[in-house]
This record gives sequence, C-alpha cells and structure tokens, in this order.
Amino acid sequence: MNDPQSYPPVFRRRRQTSNGTIHVDEVTTQHKSPHLEAAVPVIDLERPDVGKLREAGRDWGFFRLVNHGVPEPLLEQLKTHAADFFAQPFDSKQALFSSGGDGTASYFWGTPILNSSGRTLDKSAQEINWVEAINLPLSSSQLPATCHHPSLQSFRTLVGEYGKHMGRISRTVADAMGKLASLECGDYVSEPTGIIRVYRYPQVPPQQPADGMQAHTDSSVVSIVLQDDQVSGLEFLKNDVWVPLEPVPNTLVVNIGDMMQAISDDEFRSVKHRVKVKKCKEDRISICYFVFPGEGQIMESSKYKPFTYREFQQQVQEDIKTLGFKVGLERFKRLPVDPPATKLAASLIN
Repeated sequence: MNDPQSYPPVFRRRRQTSNGTIHVDEVTTQHKSPHLEAAVPVIDLERPDVGKLREAGRDWGFFRLVNHGVPEPLLEQLKTHAADFFAQPFDSKQALFSSGGDGTASYFWGTPILNSSGRTLDKSAQEINWVEAINLPLSSSQLPATCHHPSLQSFRTLVGEYGKHMGRISRTVADAMGKLASLECGDYVSEPTGIIRVYRYPQVPPQQPADGMQAHTDSSVVSIVLQDDQVSGLEFLKNDVWVPLEPVPNTLVVNIGDMMQAISDDEFRSVKHRVKVKKCKEDRISICYFVFPGEGQIMESSKYKPFTYREFQQQVQEDIKTLGFKVGLERFKRLPVDPPATKLAASLIN
C-alpha cells in the first residue's frame, strides 16, 4: 500500500476515518455484463482480420490489440517508472512541475479535463474524479525546468520511445479502418498532436463511492490504453450495459474517438467509457495515448457540418465550462432535411 502522503490532499482527507485508519472498499457497478467482456474483439496487428476490425469499429468501439510490436520490457519499464513517480510525496510531485508552461508536461489531479495548454479546467465546477496524472505532449521532449529528478528524465525518454510505437500503431489502425470505410483516415492522424497521459487511480475510501473517471467519449481519432496488469477498472458502454475490460498482459486496448466517428460518417462509433475504482490493496496505473487531427484540419462528413478540430475542442471546453459536461459531436450534427418541404421547394423551382 502506498504512503498516504503521496496522494493529493483532497484524496487523503476523504480516505481517513475518524481514528485516522486507512481502509479500502469497493464501488459497486450496476448493469454490468462480464459475459460480454469475453466477446470483445481481438485484433492481430500483424494479420488484421478485416471482418473483425469492421465489427470492432461498428459494433463495439473498443478492441484488444495483440502482436502490436511494442517490446514487453519497454511496457514493464514504463509501468515501473510510473508507479515510482506516483509513490513520491505529493508536495514533491507538485514542485517538480511548478515551472511548467504551455505545451510542456504537467501534473494534475481530481479531474481528467484539460484545456489546450494541458492545464486543468476549474476543478470547483467539476465533481472530483479519483485520479491523478501527468500529461506528456509528444511534440516536446522538454520537461519543465523544475523537473530535474533523474528518474523523471529517464521516464520521459521511455515515454518518447513508447510514443513512436504509438504513432506507428495509430496510423496503421486508422489506415486499416479507412480502407473499410473507403476513406483516407490515416490522413487525419497528426502524430505531432500525440499525447501520453499516465494515470494513477488511488484506492477508494470507505462508504464514499468515487469514479476514477466519469463516463465520457474521447475527442481523439483513436486512443490506445496500456492497462495495469493486476487491477481492473476500465468499462465501456454497449447496448446500455457496462462492459468491464479486464487486464490481459502484453495487450493494448484501442478505442475509437469522436474524430474517427465523424470522418467515417458514423460507421465507426466513439462509445462512452469510464473508470471505476476497485477494492484492492494496490492503486491502478494506466498509460493512455491520444492522437488527433491537426488543429486546422477540416472534418468532412455527410452527417456533420464541416468543422476543424480546433473548433471542436473550443466547443467542448465551452460546454464543460457552461453546462458542466461535454456535448461533443451532437453540436455539429447536420439538421435533418424535411422531405415534404424539400419536395415543395423543388415544385416551386420547376
């Protein structure tokens, strides 16, 4: 069990009972379907099955990826470095990132929602999520000047190597899905936009249900998750049922993002997912990669009005600030054409 001083203060306060003893408990999940978990598509990146890939994008929005070509020692080193970083005292972690500027690495907690500069939105307007994380833009190899800890510099080097594999995989997946939809989806993968976020989900407090991350869709083209080998928690929504994704060693999890849904004319689906905190003696660590289109790239679709990723991002953040939640693609839906009105207009023209 980690030292309680490694957690942000808001988590420490909620984790203590009146006598100061630390406990763990379980957050129960309703309407959960473990049997569906066994049916989640598995895609072999070396020999992708076209039918399975189409099914994964159209019917699931999630799939497992095997034979992905990322060396297993690199995956293990990443997890070890991540756990070592989060085990440091909270004040030390905060100090390491105190000089961070726009576009550089950042440390955050209590919310997964960041602005375009990698800074959290106002947490006072958000329900606390049981998560802390570091945000590492792959376009910059620089850490804030205060990040002089040797292990963190080594971690950043590993993240850079991992990011190259993620760029390769995301483009391969997007190209393959684009062929299924007769589109050049790979053209919408802008590798300089890639971001690695490393999350720790602390143990849940007694009698205080907490979400590690609330239900949401990703704004990416695709997202790739390296799960904790021991502790589960990731769930996605299928047919109004939450499907748990138990960890499988040396396997990545891929989910379709909003941008893929838009450019595929809804053929592939960006589905809601969440992280639930589990009863266990260890925290959950996950490493997530997100890749987006270039900010000025226009999303062309018969289902949605043309928009750039920058416009989408700005709208999402405006909705979160004003409404408290993300609306997403619904903001850009084309209005349905009324068939009788269309016929009347045609008759007048003729």
